[in-house]
Amino acid sequence: MTLVSVLLLALLIGVVAGLRAMTPPAAVAWGAMLGWIDVTDKWSEWMAHPITVTVLTIFLVVELVTDQLPSTPSRKVAPQFIARLVSGGLAGAVIGSAFFHTFSALGAGMVGAVLGTLAGAALRSRVAAANNGNDRPGAFGEDALAVGGGLLVAFLVSLV
Repeated sequence: MTLVSVLLLALLIGVVAGLRAMTPPAAVAWGAMLGWIDVTDKWSEWMAHPITVTVLTIFLVVELVTDQLPSTPSRKVAPQFIARLVSGGLAGAVIGSAFFHTFSALGAGMVGAVLGTLAGAALRSRVAAANNGNDRPGAFGEDALAVGGGLLVAFLVSLV
């Protein structure tokens, strides 16, 4: 796999982190456990462990539920934004580790997280405005896009 391909996949998983912070770690953990992302004998091998996959999946489900609550803060406030940077960076690094490009992929994942955070917030506010202020259709659409996109990126690692 070329460095450009690795960085593109890391960037894309970072974009997913901008949509939902816990989706990328869960997606790459599933990808590692299913053999889509080769983490064997690498620092990231722990991501393929069933306990890691289970815990990250629980965190993902909890995030999908809590995101629907009206009290959930904006993704652009510092704690939420930082969580997305860390999540995108971690998931990007795991993808990069499969091809010995951990640190550059970590950076690409963080850049993707910034892009996804800003674009996701803008898109969701537009969808809410188009639905007379109803945020639910945008939230559910964003959930589907994040989970589907995260798993797709994890799967694509195995093809490139």
